Amino acid sequence: MNKKQKSRLEVTAIYLFLLIMGVIILYPLLWTIGLSFNPGTSLHSSKMIPETISLRHYEWLFFDSRSNYVQWYKNTLIVASITSLCATFLVALTAYAFSRYRFVGRTHGLYAFLLLQMFPVMMAMVALYILLNTVQLLDTLLGLILIYVGTSIPMNAFLVKGYFDTIPRDLDESAKLDGAGHFRIFFTIMLPLAKPILAVVALFNFMSPFMDFILPRIILRSPENYTLALGLFNFVSDQFANNFTRFAAGSVLIAVPIAAVFLFLQRYLITGLSSGATKG
Repeated sequence: MNKKQKSRLEVTAIYLFLLIMGVIILYPLLWTIGLSFNPGTSLHSSKMIPETISLRHYEWLFFDSRSNYVQWYKNTLIVASITSLCATFLVALTAYAFSRYRFVGRTHGLYAFLLLQMFPVMMAMVALYILLNTVQLLDTLLGLILIYVGTSIPMNAFLVKGYFDTIPRDLDESAKLDGAGHFRIFFTIMLPLAKPILAVVALFNFMSPFMDFILPRIILRSPENYTLALGLFNFVSDQFANNFTRFAAGSVLIAVPIAAVFLFLQRYLITGLSSGATKG
């Protein structure tokens, strides 16, 4: 087999793999979209391509007096936005400190971050529940936000710290010679250069509240405080519930803010490093 035939075989195998993965990803997605347009509410009587397209489920979510979907959507947007902004800023500060400074406990702190990543958040659920109950933040969005922000630091600080380590220290030294302080170096040099990794951290922290079900299930009790994942789960988990098509409609709409944030951050993922270097 010559090189040309080998190259064609490799390309064919790659495209075949991508085709299989595309089918695996698109099949449940198309089913969900199709379910949301079916006129009925039963899963068994619904079809991926409905005979008659109906928007009754979307109308029910937004306009029916029995639906709390708009409130759940608002709650999730609030939690996701505040979590993304606060977590990204605190992670950047933490990573900058571990990357650029030498202090007592630095090595043990890095080991602690690695150790905390080995244990799932589920192991701390009981402790978090007791803590929030003690400080009167149980069944509040603020309590949920604090947990999301706190748990994101050890998970992301080590990642961002590794990115900061790749930025030459000569930039810091040159800025110090020009009279720049620590915060000025951080805001004018480090942050612009770290736009790609910070965009990733911001996107992941924004997505988490939309997809997380377990933590809100433990913390939130009032229906008006539910997030989308918890509220939609009740559509199909309550006794005698048979609202799979409404669940599908609500699930489809979750992708809208996530896609919008991704498109907004995409330019930083692609051009953030070069633009930051120019500014620095």
